[in-house]
Amino acid sequence: MMLPLLMLLAATQATAPAAAQTPAALPAPSAITTPAPAAPQAALVRVRLTTDAGPIVIGVDPAAAPVTAGNFLKYVDQKKLDGIGFYRAVKVGDGYGLVQFGTRNDPKRTLPPIAHEPTTQTGLSHVDGALSMAMATPGTAAGDFFVVVGDITSMDAKPGEPGFAVFGRVIEGMDVIRRILVAPTSPTAGEGVMKGQMLDPVIRITSARRMP
Repeated sequence: MMLPLLMLLAATQATAPAAAQTPAALPAPSAITTPAPAAPQAALVRVRLTTDAGPIVIGVDPAAAPVTAGNFLKYVDQKKLDGIGFYRAVKVGDGYGLVQFGTRNDPKRTLPPIAHEPTTQTGLSHVDGALSMAMATPGTAAGDFFVVVGDITSMDAKPGEPGFAVFGRVIEGMDVIRRILVAPTSPTAGEGVMKGQMLDPVIRITSARRMP
């Protein structure tokens, strides 16, 4: 199961400033499990993404995942997410998949990589609406993120497998996320297993701001 999980380093479109470290292949959706209790919304830092497809409100969880959540909030506070987009939609089954957005290794936007916070440490899980970090291997995650559609808890950490780092969840706007998942993709853009997963057009994020 870990081999497809580690295939997060596949290149994006050749026109990107640099190859982003992004999920290339996902394991099949796992059986529904009982995740750790979600943090109450009052404990989350709310961030509003204004996109061409509609607004999305994300709850970032710095109490559970201080390093990963803090990294995302740096991108928000420094306005490095303004003008980027959702560029990839991965469908792994009926009602399952992920949509990805981020800096795509643009050197003008991308901050240094961060330490990996596994779900075994944070108590979070890749359930429907979870916000997680794209990476190649632990310690390489920087400025690319994905939202899970449907429960894909096989992306969580387990013995011998680091999994991916969940650090928040969608509070409002999962209807927007699901529309992005089924948005048109290019039949030719992307390399390897990513071919056919690149959104065309990219769905632009005009702004990302903390909410009161």
